[in-house]
Amino acid sequence: MPAMSIDAPRVTSPAIGDDFSAEQKRYLEGFFAGIAAGGVTFGDLAATPAAPAGPSLDDLTKEERIKRELHPFDAIEQLVLDARWNAKPEPESVFRYKWNGLFWLNPVKDGYMCRLRIPGGVVKSYQLRELAAISRELTSGYIQITTRNNFQIRLIEPKNCPEVLRRIQGCGLHSKGAGADNIRNITMNPCAGHDLFELIDVRPLVNELATLIIGSKEFYDLPRKFNIAYDGGGLISSVEDTNDIGASAVKITENSEGIEPGVYFRIALGGVTGHQTFASDWGVLVKPEQLNDVMVALLRVFIDFGDRTNRKKARFKYVVEDKGLDGVLVEAEKHLKFKLTRLAPGSPIEAKREFSQQGHSHVGIHPQKQDGLVYVGASVPVGQMTAKQMERIADLADSYGSGEVRLTVWQNFIIPNVKTAYAATLAKSLKKLGFPCEQSNLKSGFVACTGNKYCKYAASDTKGHAIAMMDYLDKRVKLDKPVNIHFTGCAHSCAQHFMGDIGLLGTKVKTESGEGYHITVGGGFGENRKIGRQVFSGVAFESLGETLEAMLKGYLKGRSGPEETFHAFCNQRTVGQLQEAFSAA
Repeated sequence: MPAMSIDAPRVTSPAIGDDFSAEQKRYLEGFFAGIAAGGVTFGDLAATPAAPAGPSLDDLTKEERIKRELHPFDAIEQLVLDARWNAKPEPESVFRYKWNGLFWLNPVKDGYMCRLRIPGGVVKSYQLRELAAISRELTSGYIQITTRNNFQIRLIEPKNCPEVLRRIQGCGLHSKGAGADNIRNITMNPCAGHDLFELIDVRPLVNELATLIIGSKEFYDLPRKFNIAYDGGGLISSVEDTNDIGASAVKITENSEGIEPGVYFRIALGGVTGHQTFASDWGVLVKPEQLNDVMVALLRVFIDFGDRTNRKKARFKYVVEDKGLDGVLVEAEKHLKFKLTRLAPGSPIEAKREFSQQGHSHVGIHPQKQDGLVYVGASVPVGQMTAKQMERIADLADSYGSGEVRLTVWQNFIIPNVKTAYAATLAKSLKKLGFPCEQSNLKSGFVACTGNKYCKYAASDTKGHAIAMMDYLDKRVKLDKPVNIHFTGCAHSCAQHFMGDIGLLGTKVKTESGEGYHITVGGGFGENRKIGRQVFSGVAFESLGETLEAMLKGYLKGRSGPEETFHAFCNQRTVGQLQEAFSAA
């Protein structure tokens, strides 16, 4: 018999029934006493406890069953085999390959899109050059900036996938976990560390959490995708309240609540603008040094309670709705070694920003907190650039900055650490390259998802249509207030149309092109957070320019004064009144 631990729990020997003789009973009692003295109990031999109750395999979604049959990272061998024969992936592989950031574009195109993971959108010039080379040599030659401070490259043949992944990793970037049931690229203020008005530089927090995520297998089997954003309180928002978790820096002054003055984070939970929901304030204050512990705890709550039987209900929003904010707090504290600081409703503490964030302040020349330095923000029409343009951006970042570029959630980029004397020269060079640095109340606010040129879900050519509308409207409407116009091709709302001043959702219509849009207005984020309301449906692309022109001119004509924004104009009127104002124009 194997040796047993002397620390094993002890229980009394089982009762010996009357069916045994007196001699048999004495023998059995001695036997039980002997093995008990050796540290063995009947408790040691008990059956393994039953596993906690959970959904059966049959109740799980197809995607969950695919993950259990073969972990997606273990499908890399099949990816290499597909490459040898330049073979199209099997349906299960299409899902699994997303764990390496590869998205099969069929039926739109026979090829892959590769999405990267660039924490906070900070990228170096040498990385830009290698991405440009990868794009030129192994893909379509185009690179796109996403709405998560990130890059995508498109149209990769199966035979080139292993080489693309190798070269991405070789320059210090990642695509691991960039799609499917994983934590997407972590976003932050693009000027973190440089913003004159920020309360805290969130870069260390972003990098720390990104390292935890990339290196831990625990976070590669979520019920569905998960978005996280950090906002350090600077001029440019990270649009944190549209995320599953959004952390916003706030400053606490002297108070009667016993809370030590300083910089804290407020946390908002359950944002999914595609589901017409902004994140809800959690009612807690978190110290910066505890923030990532709280982030990990919340991720574990999602892993524990996220719905794996219904993909439509598998977002964190539904965990929050099911358990309530207090219930999520109870579950999160089970994963923490400290208690969270609650901020009672109606508390006199003002845990807010010290100023309002500015629209389109990611474009133009702006002073940094470092003396004598500025950042220069450039507009990228619908976030798309060529390999040649990217190489030139890298050259400019080296020549005029510190060799660093920051991507924004508005699909534009910033070159920081530019000496003030060189800023105008850099801006002139960027404009010549096709990326103007002058703020435009119209063009600077355009955002567009991939569209049906490369995405099978999109009902319209969002990027092509957005560029056409930029040119059309710029010639006909002069705005004195910023307006954000978001084009999204399907209900997934990758371009977050519900939070745009004007949001356009692609749809099929009975016209020559067959492409049109449902139009919403009055959306916003941050202090102006609002889900847009639909005012027009099924507007064909052929008449979209006239419709948008009438809407903008109707606003300019009907507003109460030059200080009234398009957002305020729309939210002070009923849908009927808006339709009348827009039609009259």
